[in-house]
Amino acid sequence: MQNVTLNNGVEMPALGFGVYQIPPEQTEQTVSEALAAGYRLLDTAASYGNEEAVGRAIRNSGIPREELFVTTKLWVQDAPAQDNTLRAFEASLNKLGLDHVDLYLMHQPYGDVYGQWRVMEALQHEGLAKAVGVANFYPDRLVDLIVNNEITPAVNQIETHPFFQRGEYQELMREHGVQIQSWGGFAEGKNGLFTNPVLSEIGAEHGKSVAQVVLRWLIQRGVVAIPKSVRADRMAENIDVFDFALTDEQMARIATLDTGSTLFFDHHDPEIVSWLAKRRLT
Repeated sequence: MQNVTLNNGVEMPALGFGVYQIPPEQTEQTVSEALAAGYRLLDTAASYGNEEAVGRAIRNSGIPREELFVTTKLWVQDAPAQDNTLRAFEASLNKLGLDHVDLYLMHQPYGDVYGQWRVMEALQHEGLAKAVGVANFYPDRLVDLIVNNEITPAVNQIETHPFFQRGEYQELMREHGVQIQSWGGFAEGKNGLFTNPVLSEIGAEHGKSVAQVVLRWLIQRGVVAIPKSVRADRMAENIDVFDFALTDEQMARIATLDTGSTLFFDHHDPEIVSWLAKRRLT
């Protein structure tokens, strides 16, 4: 497995397994199959409702803890964030059954962001989170967080796929030492991704599927990917992307697919901001 090095020296796999929208009752078996297929980066979140099942799969796998990279995420917390954030982190740690996580992300750029971040900084200092980062932060919010706090986020997990490539933003993150990570790498099949002529032609040139082409494209761009599947054959296919490379010409062809717009939701939209900020975990 290829790794990336985060801004505090922590090594993170370039390809992992995400569990978004996998029902809790299906998650343990699915994660067990992913681990058996060779995945060592697992990405969950408090808001996914399946941290306990991820934890069971980890315990039952027999894989040494030091070989795994576990990410979970903090949901929106109101002020005062200190107590709320610490309680949320402890709840996630207990559900996972772990004594630390490798990466703790602020899931949304809302609520008491600075109060939440300062607690997360303390968690990193204490070794309870090996690294801390954010998700869904747009450039203005990310830079503001960086310049007004001690620790620069190690990761920003954002929507990134062939139709929304975020190239300029990735370069800004690189300048600040922030690792870009993709959610929605397959665009959830929107815009006919899996039958796209450009991606299909490139796949045929390598004897690979469209999914493998997309993952290879992300990895070659330096983007950490966390594809999800509940099928063992697809899990095996998705991790089998380290035996080929896309040419510069193929990368340029994929670049033409960029629309520059989200396919899901805009975090600058006031209605989206209100909807996300008002969601509370029970």
